[in-house]
Amino acid sequence: MPPARRDFYEVLEVSRDASDEDIKRAYRKQALKYHPDRNPGDKEAEERFKECSAAYQILSDGEKRAQYDRFGAAAFEGPGGGFDFGAGFEDIFSGIFGDFFGQGRGNGRSRSRARRGDDLRYNLDLTFEEAAFGCEKPITVPRMTTCDTCDGQGAKPGTKPKTCQACRGSGQMRFQQGFFSIAKTCGSCGGQGSTISEPCPKCQGQGVVRRTQNLSVKIPAGVDTGSRLKLRGEGEAGGGGGPSGDLYVVIRVREHALFRREDSDVICDIPLSFPQAALGADIEVPTIEGKHKMRIPPGTQSGALFRLKGKGIADLRGYGRGDHVVHVVVETPRKLTKRQRELLEEFAKSSGQEVHPMSRGFFDKVKEMFG
Repeated sequence: MPPARRDFYEVLEVSRDASDEDIKRAYRKQALKYHPDRNPGDKEAEERFKECSAAYQILSDGEKRAQYDRFGAAAFEGPGGGFDFGAGFEDIFSGIFGDFFGQGRGNGRSRSRARRGDDLRYNLDLTFEEAAFGCEKPITVPRMTTCDTCDGQGAKPGTKPKTCQACRGSGQMRFQQGFFSIAKTCGSCGGQGSTISEPCPKCQGQGVVRRTQNLSVKIPAGVDTGSRLKLRGEGEAGGGGGPSGDLYVVIRVREHALFRREDSDVICDIPLSFPQAALGADIEVPTIEGKHKMRIPPGTQSGALFRLKGKGIADLRGYGRGDHVVHVVVETPRKLTKRQRELLEEFAKSSGQEVHPMSRGFFDKVKEMFG
């Protein structure tokens, strides 16, 4: 980039708090004044034209303008900096002068008529077990599909689209303004490159129709809420021979009455009575595979965790299965009979008023701290 000799705001003759519209209007005025087509052979006018174009390229971009206001032109010097007077400049010129020269915004490049179809999203609810073990679920998806009457051509059967005479099938109209080449979408064919004199009666010339599609989705074991499955090519049909979009199935797993999940582990709260926890017991615990017998050792505390290895959920990455974690919750009886109370009181006396060794340690510490 040629070094800027003057402040960019000065070049465009605007104040530093000028609005975007003020900057655009000032650039239009300066560029028209110094445009090389209006000043053939005038090197000074050519340099002024480049100067005001460089100023507009920076000040019309909010982020670049903020950098310029803070650091000046130095923010755009060195490797990766500078101003583009090539293709990017053509975009600036066509955007500003589109109305002036009678054409809309364009980038001067050929544009394909084929269009990829839109992607679709489908929210799928699963039970806890379906997510854990995987399953196959039928889904119904409304989507745009290729019209089978005209095979997506949009023309009545027996006829064919005709090459657009205005753009000769390119889909664009190109104009030359001095050393600038500007393109815009062909108004005759809408950028399709062809016209249809007799549209298909089923799709009305669109080439696609809305249908309800029945699909079967294979759910891998181990999915969780938020997991996304991509079904390639099952989205909306493309246009002009373009490929179909994709269908994204987004998983939501319903809560379970007994289980909750932590990564690949399944957590289950198991209530135990005081005698079971104190004396130990053989119990049956529910797992995602059914009931499982396990031994509760004597003196088990509330909150204790026991793991059943490999009884959890499969890892999606193939790293085996998690564990089934039994979380013990010791229940304190709310109502006691007279005899039960007497027995508990005898137990307390026989243990020297010590309800539990842990409580003795706790109250000993309290006594040490507070006397």
